[in-house]
Amino acid sequence: MNNEMNHDSCGRILIVDDTTANLKLLTNLLTEQGYTVHPASDGELALEFVRMILPDLILLDIKMPGIDGYEVCQRLKGDERTHGIPVIFISALEDERDKVQGFLAGGVDYITKPFQPEEVLVRIKTHLHLRELTERLEQKVDERTEELTLANQRLEREIVERKLAEEELHQAVGKLRQLDFILNHSPAVAFLWKAAEGWPVKYVSSNVRQFGYTPDDFCSGRLPFASVVHSDDLQRIGDEVAFFSSDPGCDQFAQEYRIVSPEGQIFTVDDRSWIQRNKQGEITHYQGIVLDITERKQAERAMQESEAKMRSIMDNIGIGVAMISPEMKILELNRRMHEWFPAVDPGQHPICYQAFNDPPRAAICDYCPTCKTLQDGLVHEATTQTPQPGGTRNYRVVSSPVLNPSGKVTAAIEMVEDITEKLSLENQLSQAQKMESVGRLAGGVAHDFNNMLGVIIGHTELALDQMDPTQPLFTPMQEILKAALRSAALTRQLLAFARKQTVVPKVLDLNETVEGMLKMLRRLIGEDIDLVWLPDSDLWTVKMDPSQIDQILANLCVNARDAIAGVGKITIETHSETFDEAYCANHAGFIAGDFVMLAVSDDGQGMDKETLDKIFEPFFTTKGVGQGTGLGLATVYGVVKQNNGFINVYSEPGQGSTFKIYLPRHAAKNGKMRKERPAAPNAQGHETVLLVEDEAAILRVTKLMLENLGYRVLTASTPGEAILLAKEHDGEIHLLVTDVVMPDMNGLDLAKKLISLYPGLRSLFMSGYTGNVIAHHGILGDGINFLQKPFSIQALAAKVREVLDSK
Repeated sequence: MNNEMNHDSCGRILIVDDTTANLKLLTNLLTEQGYTVHPASDGELALEFVRMILPDLILLDIKMPGIDGYEVCQRLKGDERTHGIPVIFISALEDERDKVQGFLAGGVDYITKPFQPEEVLVRIKTHLHLRELTERLEQKVDERTEELTLANQRLEREIVERKLAEEELHQAVGKLRQLDFILNHSPAVAFLWKAAEGWPVKYVSSNVRQFGYTPDDFCSGRLPFASVVHSDDLQRIGDEVAFFSSDPGCDQFAQEYRIVSPEGQIFTVDDRSWIQRNKQGEITHYQGIVLDITERKQAERAMQESEAKMRSIMDNIGIGVAMISPEMKILELNRRMHEWFPAVDPGQHPICYQAFNDPPRAAICDYCPTCKTLQDGLVHEATTQTPQPGGTRNYRVVSSPVLNPSGKVTAAIEMVEDITEKLSLENQLSQAQKMESVGRLAGGVAHDFNNMLGVIIGHTELALDQMDPTQPLFTPMQEILKAALRSAALTRQLLAFARKQTVVPKVLDLNETVEGMLKMLRRLIGEDIDLVWLPDSDLWTVKMDPSQIDQILANLCVNARDAIAGVGKITIETHSETFDEAYCANHAGFIAGDFVMLAVSDDGQGMDKETLDKIFEPFFTTKGVGQGTGLGLATVYGVVKQNNGFINVYSEPGQGSTFKIYLPRHAAKNGKMRKERPAAPNAQGHETVLLVEDEAAILRVTKLMLENLGYRVLTASTPGEAILLAKEHDGEIHLLVTDVVMPDMNGLDLAKKLISLYPGLRSLFMSGYTGNVIAHHGILGDGINFLQKPFSIQALAAKVREVLDSK
């Protein structure tokens, strides 16, 4: 609500009359003319209405019940909100005194009843227009009054500022005279410049001539101070001045910058400035002195450049450098020495043999080449083992003398090379070469040995098959067969240790697999260590290569043995475990599901947390040089991860160690291992088999085995002979049984060539050691049929039948 006119229509009009006919007549009349009309039948209703809505004009009857029109008008004029609303009395009273009283009450017009509509409309329009003009005039008067007030305030401020400026100028002139008297004969140039853009100079001492300028050059206004500052320094010193000036507590500051003479000569100056403020704390001027320090700065720069060059060389030569005094105190260290020995603080431990050893040594190192250099002035060299927080490091130290002009040794320069990694890599290379040699030897021995065992096993089984159990030689022949089979198992373990075995996953009962290794493990750990075996009687099965279990147990038991000093105990146990999601959420590293746990524990020296964090890293070892490769536990970790398992290690210093390996339960229906039933030795077969083997004895005995099983056998001693035989053969060849490692061509390439002749040809590879011919890193790919040498006739029968019957 406000006193301004309503512009939504011709105007908002309040009609107050206790006569209904008059109300209706006036309402219709004004509504037709576009006015917004609000009728009220008495004075109280009219006053109630204006408290909610302000009309633009009021038509007010005089004689009404309750309060009359005069009192209503007086109340409206007495209220600041409504006093500006024009009130027109409309009444049947014609007496002049009634009209006078209406005007005295605040009315603007008086219409006598009965009235003419045209008169009412004209008077309403006139008074609404007068009100609008009045409001506009009042607004213009208010605006002009405000402008005059603001102008007056500005004028007052300008007068005050001018008086202050005059006062400040007077003070500045006095100070300039004092400065001129004191500083004109000083080597430092005195100045006073105004706190304004370009720093116009108000005063400068006469000794400014040393820079090629006269006082008049600046004070005349031709040269603001900023114009002589070197362009590269101008932004910086401007920022510095602004920074210091923004601090109300700062009254002086110092700067270094360059100024340029009229001839282009560059001077470096030391500027000491004082800030001048007026009574209001506003900065008006800066005064100070400028001293030429060009020669001093040139000398400093030359020295800094020389030092920086030497420091750069020292820090980037790739070796540690230290300067040691005759008292064995550390005088200087380069960056590499700080990196290698971050805790060294020459201020706290200045003696080198104390600073570079942890814990600090009490005396000079016996091998110290620096001590010798300080004594005889010659170059000396030594290789050290230095204890540090992260472990012992190996360093090669070459010490050279620093001589004064008379030839006296004043210090020694140590040039230090960290050769820890180099020695470690050399050891790793040596160990890797040893392992590779052992692997090649094991592979070659296994290949030949397995061939010989194959001949023994094959002929022994064929002989036993033809002998009556009551014959005297039957039992000795059985013993020969048992010994040959044990030898075959030994060869398999040899390949596992050398990591040359072919991985063929099988469903295993871990209890049976571990029990088969116990005898070998007891020999491995020695008589002083007790081996305890705790199998779970109701153990789930797993699916993995048996040789990998051998590898895991051998590595863990060897590590456990090496952790035991003297008499001790190693415990191997198995158990079935199930972990749910809730358990795994609170135990890092665990995986939900069913697992078979294989644990190896010892009561040895244990490990600290730092060692635990690194035990599965390749080449990490806590053993001495030549005592371990650092690959054993890394291999265990890789085997477990390859089989989708996980490992948890529990160990504390002095409390022994426990390695718990969790292997996924094999997803068989009953959770038990299904025993494979090999084909009987006399199983009938009618297919044609092409047998390829470069060892004549193996070729003969395998041919006899296959023929004994009912197959028709074609034999070849070389891949070339096999290809020629296949081309000349008229009938079908159903199966290729071939050795893997042969001269000229391996078994896999032979199979590929023969399949082009016989597209439906099945292949069975046999070998005591495959290299990587049919296996990638020792793991057989899908679709590769493999029979490990040496094999029994039952194993051969089962595998041949399996391959021929496969879809």
